[in-house]
Amino acid sequence: MLLNTQYFKIMADEILQLEPDILKALKSVYDPEIPVNVYDLGLIYEIDVDDYSNVDIKMTLTAPNCPIADSIINEVRTRVSDIEGTGKVTVNLTFDPPWDKSMMSEEAKLELGFL
Repeated sequence: MLLNTQYFKIMADEILQLEPDILKALKSVYDPEIPVNVYDLGLIYEIDVDDYSNVDIKMTLTAPNCPIADSIINEVRTRVSDIEGTGKVTVNLTFDPPWDKSMMSEEAKLELGFL
């Protein structure tokens, strides 16, 4: 069986084009109690995009008992789902490893006065 390598290259290109849009979407989601987006806070542990543009995101929260956990998770899912070309978006919450301040970007640490 012959594979259409051009088709697979187009699919790979589309997936690569989604990555900046996904990061931009994640950087638009904020924890309302902290003036830093979830990406720079270090709450996003993993982003996987499959060959069908389905997106799996593994993330955490600053605290397991966060009262607005559902709201943040839904906003992440919605913002990424709104990107043209994405398939199904799944957000998985984990607390392993537990979040700590060392996971924040340099910008986030500066914004919050940790530098």
